[in-house]
Amino acid sequence: MLAAERRTHLLDLLARTGKVVAKDVAAELGISEDSVRRDLRDLAAEGLCQRVYGGALPASPAVVDYDARRELGTDGKRKVAAVAAGLVQPGGSVILDGGTTALAVARALPAELTCTVITHSPTIATALIEHPRAELFLLGGRVFKHSAVTCGAAAVEAAQNVSADLCLLGVTGVHPDAGLTTADADEAAMKRALSARAAETYILASSEKIGTASPYRVLPWEKVTGLITDAGPHDATVDRLGALGVEVLAAR
Repeated sequence: MLAAERRTHLLDLLARTGKVVAKDVAAELGISEDSVRRDLRDLAAEGLCQRVYGGALPASPAVVDYDARRELGTDGKRKVAAVAAGLVQPGGSVILDGGTTALAVARALPAELTCTVITHSPTIATALIEHPRAELFLLGGRVFKHSAVTCGAAAVEAAQNVSADLCLLGVTGVHPDAGLTTADADEAAMKRALSARAAETYILASSEKIGTASPYRVLPWEKVTGLITDAGPHDATVDRLGALGVEVLAAR
């Protein structure tokens, strides 16, 4: 089998099953595992898969820059945001992560809702300046421009001095095996710090993130309360997550 044919086979396998196990593909095609791993390296370099131990998973399309993410899955983000905003109780406190889905949550908070919003996103803070009843706390630190959030040691330290009823957290990858992932190590650490300061954590995940993975793990499934997604009711990944005991809130 030619290299181009192997690549097509690998991409088809990712699309159909959500993963590639290098040793299984090698046995199926009668080639060495090294050949499969080389093909996966090439595909990963083109952003077509995320390499993991033993093989690869589908790469998340949500790792592009902030402006590009504004145009990605906008309808799904609005649906997720509507459900997430409904979790914020009157008089309650919420840690709101950065990102375009979180921005949609900020815009979905009812004007009559009295609440406290803690965020490390200047964009989220700006969106809530005009909210008549939301008290706003902005966590400072080094600004990671790719996602328009603060992160790093100063931001993590600031996060350790707050607490909230609820954390609404964005990720770029949602996968039953890889867990919850994102594309930057410092951003992943900040997300963990935020989640640790809330009684409950729900993941904001529009459908394009479901079944994909990014390089850095944010949290394993046992550390979150549930997932909010607009993915279809028969989505294979959502079915697997349900079988693992993950609470899935449908946003449709």
